[in-house]
Amino acid sequence: MSDTPEEDALDPAIADRIRAALNAQGLFRHLGAEVGAIGRGTLEMILPFRPEVAQQHGFFHGGAIGFLVDNATTAAAGTVIRPGEAVLTAEYKLNVLAPGVGERLVCRATVIKAGRMLIPVEAQVFARHGAGGEKLIAVGLATIAVIPAERVGGRA
Repeated sequence: MSDTPEEDALDPAIADRIRAALNAQGLFRHLGAEVGAIGRGTLEMILPFRPEVAQQHGFFHGGAIGFLVDNATTAAAGTVIRPGEAVLTAEYKLNVLAPGVGERLVCRATVIKAGRMLIPVEAQVFARHGAGGEKLIAVGLATIAVIPAERVGGRA
């Protein structure tokens, strides 16, 4: 979000809070998702391939791709909010560019602008094939709402 790494450094307590919030989601655990790198305004989420996240042709299901975009964009927005605030997805748009074929999906979300009430976040989803590299399979754009944390029981 800035030109200097020091300004983009994320307090480790914030990263821990975001990891804990994601791991508290039943669907996150059920699908076997993992959190990768977290920085100020950025978050990486990984979904290993399993039959439970596939559609009938053996590709990653569109719902699994949407899940990554929804969660990664909201969590990325969570890295730029102030104490006493929480984030919720207001909307997201998903464009699937290619079938999700690979050992895992990697979603990288980046905050576009850290607004006071709304935070637009973009996401790119890649299918990773071992040593074969990554292929861009989807892009997403989300609007994340900033609300008082007490409206969601004090949880971020």
